[in-house]
Amino acid sequence: MTNSMNNMLEKISDALKPLKMMVPADRQIACVVRPGEVHKALAYLKSAGFTQLSILTCVDWIEDGEFELVYVLMNWEEGAHLQLRTRIEREKPVFSTVTNIYPGARFYEREVHEFFGVEFAGNEDSYKPLFLERWDAIPPLRKDFDPQAYSDSKFPMRDRDKVFKSKIGGIDDERS
Repeated sequence: MTNSMNNMLEKISDALKPLKMMVPADRQIACVVRPGEVHKALAYLKSAGFTQLSILTCVDWIEDGEFELVYVLMNWEEGAHLQLRTRIEREKPVFSTVTNIYPGARFYEREVHEFFGVEFAGNEDSYKPLFLERWDAIPPLRKDFDPQAYSDSKFPMRDRDKVFKSKIGGIDDERS
């Protein structure tokens, strides 16, 4: 690890006092903070050179009853990536928007809301459908979503009475 990365790690650790801090790969940092510390941490990180929010995503820890929000930031001057992680309750997931720090987060929050059901207070755009217009089931990336049951309820089974045969690349292929 370079001296600049060591200095960066030390500064971030001193400023954020993370619950956990890791270096998963060269020029990558991962920090875990409490939910109430995310906005302060993101504001500090932006002022420290992490000017790009590359993505906000979510992980469903169904066994723990929690969602993990993962903010991936980029510092172009140092060529460093940072993951800022926090966990929130899964039952009624609500978190405050970070659009006042990273305006582009409005689209990522919208996606996380649509696919996991996390509400972002203060981001009215997060309630607009992005991909799943007329979706009427639980969000599809939650681990308790059953895609087979959803498909069975939405799309009737079809009887297939014809069998089509073809020869593709010398291989017999039979489809109904």
